[in-house]
Amino acid sequence: MKGTPKSAPAQTEMQALSESFFRKLASSVPGILFTYQLSADRRHHAFPYISDRVRDVFGIEPVRLHGDADPMFALIAPDDLDGIRESILLSANTMSPWCYRARVRGKDGEVQWYEATSMPEEQPDGSTIWYGQFINIEHYKALERSLRMSEEEASYQARFQKMIAALSAHFIHLGFGTIDECIDDLLKAIGRFFEVDRAYVYAFSKDYAQMTNTHEWTRAGVPSLMAEQQEVDISGFTWWQGQIYRMIDQDKVVFVEDVNALPVDATEEKLLLQSQGVKSMICAPILVRGEVMGFFGVDSLSLRPWRRDQSDLMIIVSGLLSGALERNRLEEDLVSRSIRDPLTGLYNRRYLLPRMEEMLAACNRYGEKFCVAIFDIDHFKRINDGFGHLVGDKILKRFSLLLTQYSRTTDVVSRYGGEEFIVVFSGVNQQDVVPLIGRIFQSVREEQFECDGQLLRITVSAGAVCVSELTAQPATPEALIAIADHRLYEAKAGGRNCLFDGFGLSHI
Repeated sequence: MKGTPKSAPAQTEMQALSESFFRKLASSVPGILFTYQLSADRRHHAFPYISDRVRDVFGIEPVRLHGDADPMFALIAPDDLDGIRESILLSANTMSPWCYRARVRGKDGEVQWYEATSMPEEQPDGSTIWYGQFINIEHYKALERSLRMSEEEASYQARFQKMIAALSAHFIHLGFGTIDECIDDLLKAIGRFFEVDRAYVYAFSKDYAQMTNTHEWTRAGVPSLMAEQQEVDISGFTWWQGQIYRMIDQDKVVFVEDVNALPVDATEEKLLLQSQGVKSMICAPILVRGEVMGFFGVDSLSLRPWRRDQSDLMIIVSGLLSGALERNRLEEDLVSRSIRDPLTGLYNRRYLLPRMEEMLAACNRYGEKFCVAIFDIDHFKRINDGFGHLVGDKILKRFSLLLTQYSRTTDVVSRYGGEEFIVVFSGVNQQDVVPLIGRIFQSVREEQFECDGQLLRITVSAGAVCVSELTAQPATPEALIAIADHRLYEAKAGGRNCLFDGFGLSHI
């Protein structure tokens, strides 16, 4: 039995109830329900139906989209448009579900992420209609970004710790005399890791009135400042002096995010940094034996965001440098004590003999000449017996100063034992060395040595030999010293206060 057909008013009422029900249903779901239609020729598109929520979220009246979808597409981020169009065509051609994520500008102007999911249906006229919804997924994207940042941060920290561990191992196993090379390697690694333009180490003078750039790394294309940053007078840098004392007193990092924003009392510092092209910088103190000896820093030639924990990372690096330099200072002290005479501070035999071996090698390879002279204080035993060993020690120390003062920086000055001293004169022959020795003789004769209120004068004798004289026997440090020592004996026998060399006895 067929049902009784409903009257026209009844059908209209049922349609109104259906639309009301559908509108209520659409308003209760979290997203925006829609039907999206693409014409058969793929040139026209519209939203035959889209729920009223589009008005609240995107500020578009639903009726505007019934005949043209362009107002909705105009809100999509330009970078996402091509991808959306391609995905729509793919879905239409394959009748596969359409799902896409894009950034869309909302009614309040804020751009947020949305996801569209829908099922396509081909129409008799060749067009395609999708039935689906838009859902705001901004909170998922925010969570995704947070997780990605957490992963990136964990990766960053892991890479930083790995680098620090490698550098620490490098410093632990460094050989004596390789500290500079290790610091250069550290600056290179840190500079690249922090993606800065310069990384450097400066040393302060004892009074903090000067600073010297001792090590530097620069990114490719960035000019070096090291040559011009030697013994820089910073006594007039009021602001920087204040930062130095903050480093000293509080172990604080100097953090300049924008050089142009430095305070008024940093005018000189600002001009200097601007002339160097520096836009921002960070410096951390380097402590050796509890004292701030200098600082480690990095420069950026462009304004850039810095990490919140950048200061902490800089302190870790400066701590590594401080430890390495402190260890190196200790090793230098130990080596210095082992190769220097404790009374006079001059080099001892442990340093002298290997140094002479090096000079002999240079002589054999490059023909570099040198001469060896042994000096002996005349009648030194009488001084010790008559005035005591303390007075004798004072004379030894004073004579050591004269030797250092009147020899050249390229010469090797050493205490050989007792009152005997050896000077190795580099780059000279038999004729050249005589006036150099004569200058030392004259300085001793003119010196007045004060001992318990008395003024004493002393003289010295010397025996000298040049490496070019050893033609009949192999040249060794021992052979040279033996000849010089024998000639010293000849000088003593010749009346003292004189030199005996390859030319014989001479009173110079």
